[in-house]
Amino acid sequence: MNRTSPRLALFAATGVELEYMIVDADTLDVRPLSDELIRSVTGAYDADVERGRFCWSNELVLHVIEFKTNGPATALPGLARGFQAEVAAAQRQLDIWGARLMPTAMHPWMDPVRETRLWPHEYSPVYQAYHRIFGCQGHGWSNLQSLHLNLPFADDREFGALHAAIRALLPILPALAASSPVLEAHPTGWLDTRLAVYRTNSARIPSITGRVIPEAIFSEVEYARHILEPMYRDVAPHDAEGVLQDEFLNARGAIARFGRGSIEIRVLDTQECPQADLAVTQLIVAVLRALVGERWQPLASLKNLALDPLETILLATIQDAEAAQIQDRRYLDTFGWDRPGACAAGDLWQHLAQNLKVASEFEPDSVQALDIILGQGTLARRLLRALGSDSSREALRYVYGQLCDCLARGQMFVG
Repeated sequence: MNRTSPRLALFAATGVELEYMIVDADTLDVRPLSDELIRSVTGAYDADVERGRFCWSNELVLHVIEFKTNGPATALPGLARGFQAEVAAAQRQLDIWGARLMPTAMHPWMDPVRETRLWPHEYSPVYQAYHRIFGCQGHGWSNLQSLHLNLPFADDREFGALHAAIRALLPILPALAASSPVLEAHPTGWLDTRLAVYRTNSARIPSITGRVIPEAIFSEVEYARHILEPMYRDVAPHDAEGVLQDEFLNARGAIARFGRGSIEIRVLDTQECPQADLAVTQLIVAVLRALVGERWQPLASLKNLALDPLETILLATIQDAEAAQIQDRRYLDTFGWDRPGACAAGDLWQHLAQNLKVASEFEPDSVQALDIILGQGTLARRLLRALGSDSSREALRYVYGQLCDCLARGQMFVG
């Protein structure tokens, strides 16, 4: 979407992007094959492959491929099956090289110093600039896969309302979507290790990531003044060619794309299959609709949520996901939680699903996926349960091989 395109109204459509690792079919080590995968379809090292309602895209590194909606999708039901068909099509090509797709947000034993291969074709100057400034041979750059959601706004009023709702919801998103509890062949103690490393990957220029939770800003003019302009100014001494002077440089957990008229949510770990990713998407969109519609609190209250307590909750869910304890009464009131005392983040999600009548209003596949996520825990929790006390390479290969099977078959992982 660009400035000359008609702006979509709030919740008129959703853009969905899913990132997956390419790994060896036998060893599950990463394989730098995304450019060859794309060339096998288009005949050239293109950055994108348009395939009707969907598109395949390159990412920073050659062992990651992204599947996304080809523009905003006006309806979420049915998208999971479409994404699953794209997974199957890519897998047929990868079979040629003895490779397969692996889900989740981080490879469990990748060595980024040794195995990182940056995309060398179109957009390479952007990736090389990132590498020169930050050094992309680290987990916070080259070992990350996420689910991105893009939600539209038509004007400043809609932007302000959507940004306020997203800021409020961001701190508990890891309690729904964490899938990265293992790094360098060991459980890290963080169920969302991707976000733990993501928080510091731009530490050399702190204004790029900020504190992950965006600042309380609700107009385009203020966003440019307080977020974009300082970020561009700070990166300029390291970016003489100006290739990074763009909205995409912003690495907060949700970034405004005024050129497209959308906000992109970036804190969600990739799940085990599109069914799970789209179920998570449906629930998030439903909660955001309720927040914007002032179901539990007026928008003015959302806009007054301070950054410090939101960050405290985010750090708790990054570590403990659905088991994180939320004690902030004002935050719990934001979602209509009226029971006394602390609340586990997973219980808050259960409350939201029940309040929004997920069981009766969502498509059956999404209900089934959410029953597993909310009943048995995040994918990170289910992975740790499956591994038990054994994090040997053999155990990791077995469990993550099961995850690869889940992705290939479009099935939920139950451990």
